[in-house]
Amino acid sequence: MKKEHVHITPVKTYLAVAAALITMTGLTVAISFIDLGPFNITVALLIASVKALLVAFFFMHLFWDNKLYLILFASGLLFLTIFLTLTMFDTETRGSVDRQTKERINKESFIYQTPDPEVGGAK
Repeated sequence: MKKEHVHITPVKTYLAVAAALITMTGLTVAISFIDLGPFNITVALLIASVKALLVAFFFMHLFWDNKLYLILFASGLLFLTIFLTLTMFDTETRGSVDRQTKERINKESFIYQTPDPEVGGAK
């Protein structure tokens, strides 16, 4: 019979990871107010990925568990990153191939209107 090793994570580690998650949530909110052009989504996904890794490594104990589970999780995350990157390259370069796909479909839609500061709504 194989003796199972039980890992007990100190409370200090949990508090440090929780503080890092709260800090990164604040960073996400702060960066959302900065216009980075097409990189807004990239930065938001990068921060979200780091937060997901912290949760998986420490709260789900992947860091101390069987390394096969860690490899499976990391490879899934790697493929998700590859697919999202290829999708973002496709959507960012559509206008260079076909001008019609670069323009807005319905230019009169309310989401494209600038807000009126006096009323607080769309013009």
